[in-house]
Amino acid sequence: MSISVPTSIRQDFQDWRPQRGDIFYVDTQVNRGFLIHESGDFTSFPLATGQRRFVSYIGLYYNAATPVGTWTVKSIHTQGDRVTYGKRGTFLRLYRDGEEWSHYGIHEHLYGNEMLASDQRYRSMGCIIVSREILDTLMATYELNGEELQVVTSYGLDDTLFAARDQEEEEHDVVASSV
Repeated sequence: MSISVPTSIRQDFQDWRPQRGDIFYVDTQVNRGFLIHESGDFTSFPLATGQRRFVSYIGLYYNAATPVGTWTVKSIHTQGDRVTYGKRGTFLRLYRDGEEWSHYGIHEHLYGNEMLASDQRYRSMGCIIVSREILDTLMATYELNGEELQVVTSYGLDDTLFAARDQEEEEHDVVASSV
């Protein structure tokens, strides 16, 4: 007998509920975000990341590509620039390896909806740009997890990150044989 057993489930974002232990995975190659439960269940959504060029911004000259690494959101700030940070100015600060303060963060943008609808989503100065709805969910996840959110940025998807694959698109066939 052959049965098809999904090893994880992809959830629609509208059905997603944050849980303790969730992580936020960002694939900068395709500009897609994944919220992942410890069980491997996940949801995904478009986002924008850093331009792939050198820029001069806030008194710094640097490569604006969103850096690859492991991060922790350890603080939330309100920024005054409502174009760069969206109407509410909410900014989730990223700390490299959970320790080192950085200029990078996660936030909305006044023109974020246009950015997210575009095929060209390398638009930020290095930060991760998300919709208001996604930002609200990330903030709820941060609060649920003791005011911390684990974040991984990668160029390309690490297939081993998921305990499983998308139930709707890829199912793993498990063959059970009787003795």
